[in-house]
Amino acid sequence: MTENPFTLFDHWFAEARANELNDSNAMALATVDAEGQPSLRMVLLKGHGPEGFIFYTNQQSRKARELTVNPHAALLFHWKSLRRQIRIEGHITPVDPAIADAYFATRSRDSQLGAWASDQSRPLDRRETFEARFDEMQARFAGQDVPRPPHWSGYRVTPERIEFWQDREHRLHERRLFTRTDDGWDEGLLYP
Repeated sequence: MTENPFTLFDHWFAEARANELNDSNAMALATVDAEGQPSLRMVLLKGHGPEGFIFYTNQQSRKARELTVNPHAALLFHWKSLRRQIRIEGHITPVDPAIADAYFATRSRDSQLGAWASDQSRPLDRRETFEARFDEMQARFAGQDVPRPPHWSGYRVTPERIEFWQDREHRLHERRLFTRTDDGWDEGLLYP
């Protein structure tokens, strides 16, 4: 019987949260633009379950523009202290606005204001310009809750493939691959 890859992910992620010193939820996100040029950056996992893996960003950022033209992405978790990796490949969909609103409300006030102040991924003439915009947002929202900006939301990666990589001595690593099927998941092994 095939193991549920989300149950295995939950187990490994719990171990990472207990053992990784910084950002156990950090994951590399790979996207591809309209010309086929790949791009890679670190983002933070902010939700996960059988429906997929969620992260948030400015929808005018480079990553969001790339996801608009090619709604497929790859994720990589690398927990060096545990000597483990998880690779995920799948289709991207925007999260429901209510989910984005709920998550945005949990962010620190300064992070909320920063989302309003930043033109993420676009050229910045100097740091003082961004700091001045941040100050403007502090004044704009003084004494009130900061709403989610209309250009800021989340994306869900719905996996088609999930690979669990465990380091072993002499580079005889263990690689377990789960591939989505119409009926659930197929599980197999890969040579290291």
